Amino acid sequence: MKRHWRFARAWAGIMLLTAVALAVLLGAPVEAQDAAKEPAYRAFPLLGSRLAVWVIAQLHLDFAAFILGVPMFAVIIEIIGWKNRDARYDWLAHEFIKLVFAAFSATALFGALLLFVFIGFYPKFFAFMTNIFHTTYWIYALLFFGETFTIYLYYYGWDWLSGSRKWIHVTLGVLANIFGTAILFIADAWLTFMTSPAGIAETGALKGSVWAAVDNATWMPINVHRLIANIVFGGTIAAAYAAFRFLGAKTDEERARYDWMGYVGNFVAISAFIVLPFAGYWLGREIYAFDQTMGITMMGGFMSWLWIIQATLIGVLFIGSNYYLWLGMERIPGSERYRKYVPYMLIILAVGFMVWATPRSLIVTLEEARAMGGTHHPILGIFGVMSAKNTAVNLMILTTFLSYVLYRRANRLSIKPWVMAGMAVQWGAFFVAAAIVLFYGVYGYFVESIVRIGFSVYQVLAVLGAIALVMTIDIPMFRGARSTGEIRWGTIAPRSQYVLILLAVTFTWLMGLMGFARSGIRQHWHVYGVLRDTSVDAVTPALGYAANVITLVTAVFLALVMFIFWLGGLAEKGGTAHAPVPAPHIAGGSGEAH
Repeated sequence: MKRHWRFARAWAGIMLLTAVALAVLLGAPVEAQDAAKEPAYRAFPLLGSRLAVWVIAQLHLDFAAFILGVPMFAVIIEIIGWKNRDARYDWLAHEFIKLVFAAFSATALFGALLLFVFIGFYPKFFAFMTNIFHTTYWIYALLFFGETFTIYLYYYGWDWLSGSRKWIHVTLGVLANIFGTAILFIADAWLTFMTSPAGIAETGALKGSVWAAVDNATWMPINVHRLIANIVFGGTIAAAYAAFRFLGAKTDEERARYDWMGYVGNFVAISAFIVLPFAGYWLGREIYAFDQTMGITMMGGFMSWLWIIQATLIGVLFIGSNYYLWLGMERIPGSERYRKYVPYMLIILAVGFMVWATPRSLIVTLEEARAMGGTHHPILGIFGVMSAKNTAVNLMILTTFLSYVLYRRANRLSIKPWVMAGMAVQWGAFFVAAAIVLFYGVYGYFVESIVRIGFSVYQVLAVLGAIALVMTIDIPMFRGARSTGEIRWGTIAPRSQYVLILLAVTFTWLMGLMGFARSGIRQHWHVYGVLRDTSVDAVTPALGYAANVITLVTAVFLALVMFIFWLGGLAEKGGTAHAPVPAPHIAGGSGEAH
């Protein structure tokens, strides 16, 4: 009865927020000329309007990324458990969705607050956007209602829609993901229109269908980039939750259960993170193609040092992810034969990180510049251009993928007669991909910049081709493999759990940094080249100030996430938890855990 009452209260809250949002949208001006009757800007108390929008928008996007990313792999895990009749996967999917359910209300609250701030403090800008995108507002509201209804039914109907009705439950999960992805795409249209406006006349009025404004130059690249990033983000937060529960576990069985959950969350994050830079390349290329001034501002102007900060964060993510896999191999019998490769992989990652983090122009004194013959170091300067950085990050991706392959087969010995030929092809794929990456990285120094940018496509295709070929061989080669021993879940070193928490913190900070970069390249424009920002806040903040704001937002978000984790523990103590299942090291074989 209490559970149904909580459902009714939560549902009523979401419905109230939706009704308020719709009422505001109905009352919002839809003609650009009406905006002239209202003040263009209002000052937000104490913080200022720009900072208020920045903080609220980033918190909303952080929660939205989590609730969009986690259900995707939760449904996949549920389908695996359903097809294999394995209750462990069903429990794991339920644990993930429990986190989404807790964060759903926070997402709606920050979204409603962001809407109110835009209407109240940026009325002219909001009227301009409404005049163009008002049709999409209705679609967004309907999709939000559909996702809300579906996610609630999906969560609360978990036990009811089991057994012979499981297909209905899985269908609800897939439908919730469709709704969530559609919501993301619509919101991205508003965002990308501000960077690469399309479908409007010189006066700013919409020409023809709203689709022309939606399908702007950076819309699809940002859709793909944010979709992948959301999966990475959801995986890191889910893994951090598992680490939180692992460190507080009282029994070996509980530690084993959350060790396995942390591994799955981290596996999902790594899998998506490997391909995330490629989506970033595409987005960057489209920004350059739309307006080279924005591209130069982003990569070679006052924001160039921002990418050094990004390089540090990406280095933490790459090295931390690999370190977690290497620690995990210690609980797998038979992994000893692969540990000899770890020092070499660490060297590649460390060198790649140093190249990625090397700036093109140094902050030096006049005497130092004279000694070097300019602001570019005669040796280190060659590593400051994108040819070197693209080469480094692609080699780091290949190394991370190799770590996963070795982890995957650590306690398995293939019994296929063609195993030697298969492994030879796999190693050949790694070396060929690395050679192509190095070749185009060096060749890039001898061609024009516009040609050099195109070389990154060849490097990306080489890495993706190697990954696809290796996995195409690896899956059948180790199907039915002989086990060298069962994975000892729960025996991993506790420091590995702090690595999972570090990865979640780092990626959250990185999302905030990239959000600042994407907005900052517009400089003093609300809509680039169309609607100028004439407020007192019309200035792009310095990197130090931006770093402080991003740190504050990250701390607030993680504090709220910790509160949600704590609430999840209270729910279990109160007896409302989903039925636990046997720990992986007790209930399943070693091959299934991979």
